[in-house]
Amino acid sequence: MKAGLPMEVIQEFDTWRRVRDADGSEGWINQSLLSGRRTAIVAPWQRGKGGRINLLDDPNKDANVVAIIEPGVIGSIKKCDGQWCEMTFDGHTGWMAQSQVWGAYPGEKFKN
Repeated sequence: MKAGLPMEVIQEFDTWRRVRDADGSEGWINQSLLSGRRTAIVAPWQRGKGGRINLLDDPNKDANVVAIIEPGVIGSIKKCDGQWCEMTFDGHTGWMAQSQVWGAYPGEKFKN
């Protein structure tokens, strides 16, 4: 475990939360150790396969590339509109297809 790692809360009991990580591992953790800050892992299913994901300046597949992100990198989510997420990686902010991140459900809309 490390700070900022996205976790999915799948069950609650008193002050305990059952969580799942991007690899599917599950366990119980005290709620005081969890943050409400949304983070995501870029395409963890592509780790080790050499692919990279473009971080774009607009939520449009034809937009300019702000940065190129490797699968497995963790970023902060600013908002998601159901198809695109605005994210920050080490000072670079841009948009990524929501289908390319683990940390936001498909079609989920929210703003941090």
